[in-house]
Amino acid sequence: MRYENFGGSVKELVLMKIKEIEEKENVRILHAVESGSRAWGFASPDSDYDVRFIYARSQDDYLSLRGMKDFLDWELNETLDINGWDLKKALQHFHKSNATLFEWANSPVVYRTTDAWKELYESTARHYFSVKSAMCHYYGTASKNYHEYLTDDMVKYKKYFYVLRPILACKWIEQRESPPPVLFDDLVRAVLEEDMKSAVSELLEKKMRMPESEKAPAITGLNRYIERNLEHFKRAAGEMRDDRKLEWEPLERKFRELLREK
Repeated sequence: MRYENFGGSVKELVLMKIKEIEEKENVRILHAVESGSRAWGFASPDSDYDVRFIYARSQDDYLSLRGMKDFLDWELNETLDINGWDLKKALQHFHKSNATLFEWANSPVVYRTTDAWKELYESTARHYFSVKSAMCHYYGTASKNYHEYLTDDMVKYKKYFYVLRPILACKWIEQRESPPPVLFDDLVRAVLEEDMKSAVSELLEKKMRMPESEKAPAITGLNRYIERNLEHFKRAAGEMRDDRKLEWEPLERKFRELLREK
């Protein structure tokens, strides 16, 4: 995909945008990654680039009496979708075990990261992963996408992966009680049943050649597989104990330490 008259690579373009954000918003970007289908490994030929970032402001900004936005929507067009979260918001959502943040932290496509972010995540934030919260998130995503997009006679094949990936994430969480891999292929190798691998592989080959808007006949065998797993994980998530980590102080301490850094 092309971006106006820019002649460099996508990574060069994103790094240029990151510098632009820092200069115009007076923030420090700690971590910037690809999210969505390109990070998951099943982008269509015309997929855009979903860039997500975590940024920090100065200590004085956080001490201001004036309200501050806790997110930045920077750009949205046919090539780029760029937005980010303030560090304070990110840490509040780590406390809730927000599954999306764990995906950003573990994305295989990193445009920029910092030692401060890596230390914060590895020493503190990753320990706030909740098995129940993650299971509920991925089950809910799979169920919503299945019932919204895959129950008609003609469907968009891309939507199968928006259901299969969270189902496989649920399988990973059930078996290993840890954040699931971001790449779809890693989940397939680790937890997909052998008798389903050829069907999923064929589907992926077809999907990679199709424009995002194209539809094809629904695949009965895959729909049955999805329905069985949705029933199972709805029950499993409901029976799990709430394992969220309640204490704030480790995150508070890291937040203050990071703001003191130059």
